[in-house]
Amino acid sequence: MSEEILENGEASQNPSVVYIAGESITVRDLALEINKSPIDLLKILMQYGLMVPVTQFIDIETAQLVGEELGVVIRPQSELEEEEAAQADAAAEEDRARSTGQGRIQEIVRSDDASALQMRPLVVTVLGHVDHGKTTLLDTIRKANVVDSEAGGITQSIGAYQVEHESDDHVQSITFIDTPGHHAFTQMRARGAGVTDLVILVVAADDGIMPQTEEAIEHARAAQVPILVALNKIDRINANPNNVMTQLSNLDLTPSDWGGDTHVVPISALNGDNIDELLDTITLMTDEIAPQANPRGRTMGTVLESHVDSKSGVTTTVLVQNGTLRQGDYVVVGSAWGQVADTGEGVLGQAWGRIKAMRSYDGQRIKGAAPSTPVQILGISEPPAAGDHLEAVASKKVALQRAATAAREQQTGGATEAAVPQSLEELFASLQQEESEKLLQLIVRADVQGSLEPIQSSLENLDQDEVKIEFLQAAVGDVSESDVLLAEASPNPTVILGFNVAVERTAEMRAQKSGIDIRLYTIIYELIQDVEQAITGMLDPSFKEVVIGQAEVRQQFPVRGGMVAGCVVIDGVVKQDAQARLVRPGTAEKLTRIIELRRYRDPVDMVRMGQDCGIRLLDINDFADGDLIEVFEQQEQARTL
Repeated sequence: MSEEILENGEASQNPSVVYIAGESITVRDLALEINKSPIDLLKILMQYGLMVPVTQFIDIETAQLVGEELGVVIRPQSELEEEEAAQADAAAEEDRARSTGQGRIQEIVRSDDASALQMRPLVVTVLGHVDHGKTTLLDTIRKANVVDSEAGGITQSIGAYQVEHESDDHVQSITFIDTPGHHAFTQMRARGAGVTDLVILVVAADDGIMPQTEEAIEHARAAQVPILVALNKIDRINANPNNVMTQLSNLDLTPSDWGGDTHVVPISALNGDNIDELLDTITLMTDEIAPQANPRGRTMGTVLESHVDSKSGVTTTVLVQNGTLRQGDYVVVGSAWGQVADTGEGVLGQAWGRIKAMRSYDGQRIKGAAPSTPVQILGISEPPAAGDHLEAVASKKVALQRAATAAREQQTGGATEAAVPQSLEELFASLQQEESEKLLQLIVRADVQGSLEPIQSSLENLDQDEVKIEFLQAAVGDVSESDVLLAEASPNPTVILGFNVAVERTAEMRAQKSGIDIRLYTIIYELIQDVEQAITGMLDPSFKEVVIGQAEVRQQFPVRGGMVAGCVVIDGVVKQDAQARLVRPGTAEKLTRIIELRRYRDPVDMVRMGQDCGIRLLDINDFADGDLIEVFEQQEQARTL
């Protein structure tokens, strides 16, 4: 049976759990709420040495002791409110997730029978600043030389690998995604963060937090993925772990050794120091995250990269996320979702094909790939884009149907997944529909630190109870593609503000494609004013009661179903269906509404000052000569900070 919040004097639908409002309650009221005799309660209180009357207040702790004796669980109402708030937040997050392709994949997984779900390997993405040792770390974990194959020692494309680690006599698979750390490859890093369960943030103990380290943190947070810090290069003479720990704390990644929630593991990727400890920590977090999928369910995954090989043709690297991808399967690949006749909702895409061959990350030919397995496939008709969704379908006919639907959508301009409105003007319209806390997220770029600080400070001063301002990033420099990617990765509408800076061409092109609003200013006041106006528009409307007319009662006469007041309008106008109050000297005002308005025998919508009329009020059938009917409206007022 459902639990119910109880105010004093109300009974719970579930007698085993009772919620109490306030910090104390009388013995009599407690007896009523738990449906027991006050005498039973007094007997128990006497056993605890408390001789009190039934009107005596007792605190929640005492009430809980009494409840235990009577087999009733008593809890503060605040606990239920917190639980309901958490459930509401979770529901809002699920609604948000359903609007994205990744959210649909997760929704498909959750919709499967719980008994069909199985634990899958954790998908771990390695992020961090260039040359901090990400690929060296994976090289050590895999015990294979990968670094030498990279141009200049810098990772040039996403690589996905799967390793096995034994912990407590249990062998567990872990899938790693290696993303480029160099600034030029921020886009590829964003793709990696979109499919991962856990981010390993590699930070060099000698360099500390660098700009691209902060960007990696922001991408992980935007993707709402937990972070595990690998503090690398601790073997260096100039290593300063305590300095890095302080920097992490300043970024709200307080190490667990310092009382925070972030696991920080000191390692040397080059020498292999503490690598087992790092893998043990990943295994521990796997138990906490508990990733699941249905290996027999609907087969879906995400494209990590693709290219055209001169010998093999189109080669696509896919991370399988649900079901089992098999050689011979027909697949459709694309970024859009939609309804197709006879097949239901699924991935739409012009890229499709039949899988001719499959290879594991180490080049071995395989016949099938289970959830969390990275796999290279051959047979797609054309190279899909990284981040596209892949779905196995029943036949070539279904694949062609999906492709045809995608082609029609493209021709008609009817995108299945339209870009989220992101401009300042559209923020109000998009957030007006949200019941949760309204949030304005900003990325700010300025020419110099001396400009950035007053801008950020002024914008923070605009923050108030109803609309929260959050800075995803505030830094010096031109608006880059990385800024646009960060705005795209955020689950909330985000605006990029630039002061005395330019916009890189790649950033401008991507922003136009994704609908991200970039605003450039040369005057700080205009920047602040635009944001202030956006916040003002986002505030809940304010209403003010405005009296629009008054009518004086001269007589009353009966009609079918009640009484009508014969009146003369002495000020303003009287309107049909308007809110009203009946004012009579010496008595309390009565709020009501005009349910019938007539001139002579004819119904009318409005009667003006000086005219006679008949007024019938809701739930009022007693009028006296001299009564005043005051008519008013609730008019929306402009909100200011």
